[in-house]
Amino acid sequence: MSQVQRKLTTILAADADGYSRVMEADEVGTLGALRAAREVFSRFIERHHGRIANTAGDGLIAEFPSVVEAVQCAIEVQRELAADADSALRFRIGVHLGDVLVDGDDLLGEGVNLAARLQTMAEPGGILISQQVYDQVQKKLSVGFEYLGEKRPKNFEESVAVYSVAGDGAASKTRPTRAAERAVKDKKGRPLTWARMRGEALRLGVVLAMLLAVDVMTGDEFWVQWPALGIGIYLVFKALPLIGRHD
Repeated sequence: MSQVQRKLTTILAADADGYSRVMEADEVGTLGALRAAREVFSRFIERHHGRIANTAGDGLIAEFPSVVEAVQCAIEVQRELAADADSALRFRIGVHLGDVLVDGDDLLGEGVNLAARLQTMAEPGGILISQQVYDQVQKKLSVGFEYLGEKRPKNFEESVAVYSVAGDGAASKTRPTRAAERAVKDKKGRPLTWARMRGEALRLGVVLAMLLAVDVMTGDEFWVQWPALGIGIYLVFKALPLIGRHD
């Protein structure tokens, strides 16, 4: 039995849109389109130094040592598939940089699951990437990126920042899209949204409740109002860039 290991890698998840419906209408033609699409994926994944880790039905999971190569591969695959006007299949692609479990040749774990969830949220022919991927590629690829806000993938407890990639020829000559440029960001460059603010306020509220409990148990004079005031001022100033905006 192979030993399960962990590693950080870039995961590309792809799946054909409406495969069962198209297959029902034309089994032979759809199977031929799927085989042709798999050849395109295989060729570009190899060209960008990746490897196919899992295949199931009409989908696949691939990994890349380079985040930039993974996104470039996704863009080139979608361009190649779009050029085939006769193909009945269109693919959705999700890309995420995360920790995975390696079991032989298979990739498992939350990192793979998130890439797969991004893929399901993408438009047919589209590419969605996570914040971790965007941070690595935003200044290294001459394509447009659009910030779509924080989305909560199915079966995930927390929301994640999601970006779409514009891989057509026109987008490759432009800067990141206006939505991405206008997004309010924190000091680490991550999008600042009301959802994140609510989460931080909740965490600070728990800290304040603990301080109140300590204050009640340790003395007659209350001092907890001072850290409470400081927390309130901090949250107000942090939320100022979001006032008047809507996620």
